[in-house]
Amino acid sequence: MQPLIDQIAGRISAGGHPATEDELIRLSLVQGNDRFALFLGASRIRERFMGLEVSLCAIINAKSGRCPENCSFCAQSAHHVSDVPVYPLVDEERIVTGAKEAEANGSSCYGIVTSGTGIAEGEELERICRALSRIRQETGIAPSCSLGIIDRKTARALREAGAETYHHNLETSRSFFPNVCTTHAYDEDLATVRAVKEAGMKVCCGGIFGLGETMAQRIEMALTIRELAVDAVPLNFLNPIPGTRLADANNITPLECLTTIALYRFALPDKKIAVCGGREKNLRDLQSWIFFAGASGTMIGNYLTTTGRAPEQDWQMLKDLEVPIDSCCGDA
Repeated sequence: MQPLIDQIAGRISAGGHPATEDELIRLSLVQGNDRFALFLGASRIRERFMGLEVSLCAIINAKSGRCPENCSFCAQSAHHVSDVPVYPLVDEERIVTGAKEAEANGSSCYGIVTSGTGIAEGEELERICRALSRIRQETGIAPSCSLGIIDRKTARALREAGAETYHHNLETSRSFFPNVCTTHAYDEDLATVRAVKEAGMKVCCGGIFGLGETMAQRIEMALTIRELAVDAVPLNFLNPIPGTRLADANNITPLECLTTIALYRFALPDKKIAVCGGREKNLRDLQSWIFFAGASGTMIGNYLTTTGRAPEQDWQMLKDLEVPIDSCCGDA
C-alpha cells in the first residue's frame, strides 16, 4: 500500500489532480504501519498547499435550543430531551464581547452560531448585522455566521454588514442524510452554500463523523464538498449527548479519526481543513496528530453545547509542536 500512497501524494504535491473516488476508497483500506505513511502523505500535501501555519477559530452559541430540525446528533433539537441551555438570541454587546475574547485567545475567525432552521428578516437579523459591523470596527478578527438555511437576500445583508465567511455544514453524505435528518432536504443545504457564494462570502462547509455512516459515505461527502468549491472544511467527530438519538453511539477510534482527516486532505489538497468538535473525546492523547494527518486548523475554546479544552492547553500543544500560527484573518 505504501507505494500507492507515495505515488498519489507525490502527484498531488507536484500540482496534479486530487485523489479520485477510487483512489480514496483504496486509501481508506490502509492498516497497520501503512496508516502512518498515509498521514505522512497528507502532511506533505498540506505543507505544499497550505504551508505549516495553523489557523484557529472560535464560536459563540448565540441562540440555543428549541430547534425544529431533528438531526440525530444534536442536543439543541426540540425532538430530543437534553440538558442543553435554552435561550433566545443574545444581545449585541455579548456577541461583540465574544469576538474580542476570541481574538485575545488567538483566533483569526469568530463564528456567530444560532439554533433553528434559519434566520428570518426582522430584529434578529438586524441585531446580528449590527454586531457584525461592530466586530469589523472594533476588532481585527474575521467575523463568520452560521445561521442555518438562508437565501441570497439574507446572504447579501450579512455580507454587507461585514461577514467574511458563512458556515453551513452538510453534516454527512447525501446517501446517509435521511438517517440523520428528515425535517429538511439535502438540496436545501446545497442551495444555501450556493447562495452564500453568489453573495460574495467565503464558505466553510464540512460535517460530523461517527453517526453510523460508512467510510465510503465520508468520501462521498468529501467529493460533494469538492464539487461545491468551498474555502474551508470543518471536520467534527460525534460526542454522544444524553437525550439524543445517538446517545449510546460508540466513539470512533483515534486512528480512524486521523485516517478520515488524511483522506480529506488527499481529496481537498488546497482547502483549509479544521478539526473542531469532538476532538477531545475521540482523539484523546492523539489530538496533536491532527496536523500530521493533514489538518491546517482547529477550534479553540468551547463548542455549541459541550466544553472544549482551556485555550492555554491548546496553546501549549501548538508551542510544543513548534508550529507558526496564522495571525491574518481567515475562514477556518
